Amino acid sequence: MSMANNFIPQRKKRKRVELTIAPLIDMVFLLLIFFVVTTTFSKETGITVERPSAASSDLLPKENVLIALDKEGRIFIDDKELTLIELRDYVKAQLKRNPKTVFTLLADKKSQTEAVIDALDECRLAGARRLSLATKVEVPGKN
Repeated sequence: MSMANNFIPQRKKRKRVELTIAPLIDMVFLLLIFFVVTTTFSKETGITVERPSAASSDLLPKENVLIALDKEGRIFIDDKELTLIELRDYVKAQLKRNPKTVFTLLADKKSQTEAVIDALDECRLAGARRLSLATKVEVPGKN
């Protein structure tokens, strides 16, 4: 063994840096679950209705069924068109499931008064006592 070999610097072994993405994926799933659980889902009727404004509007209760009436007088619930007789049957079935159900009519502001009265009448004939008309909240000073 010669002395020359002792003076050769030896290379240090470098630790290999690894990037683990498992904790990142866990965090993404946790955030996804958080947003899904905390998101409130709104009920929709399936059609676009331009509601009239009112200064005395209130928020809807949770046990609420939305009934849409378009400007041609057609009735929609959950994106399904109903006749007046089908509306009465639907209201009866809902009341059988939950007697505290509130029925809210979303009537287009250009719909005929007669169509609105007919829809409200069918709900009353089916036994509904908690009926309301939906409006936009009118903010004083804004048009």
